[in-house]
Amino acid sequence: MKLIGAGLLALGILAVIYGGFWYSHDETKVDLGPLKVKVEERERVNIPLWAGVVGIVGGAVILTMGRRAIA
Repeated sequence: MKLIGAGLLALGILAVIYGGFWYSHDETKVDLGPLKVKVEERERVNIPLWAGVVGIVGGAVILTMGRRAIA
């Protein structure tokens, strides 16, 4: 449970700091027999601020509840 809580907390902090992430993918624009033209496109996925805050709070709750359950 501690690992899940720590991971959720870390992902929530990253979501609040960066607000999203970029990824790239190749797309074929022209395909004429042996001639192929591919384009690499970058797209951004936005993560809402509330989702990052929920991750931080949820991770902190899991970490604190895990400590109390052990003690």
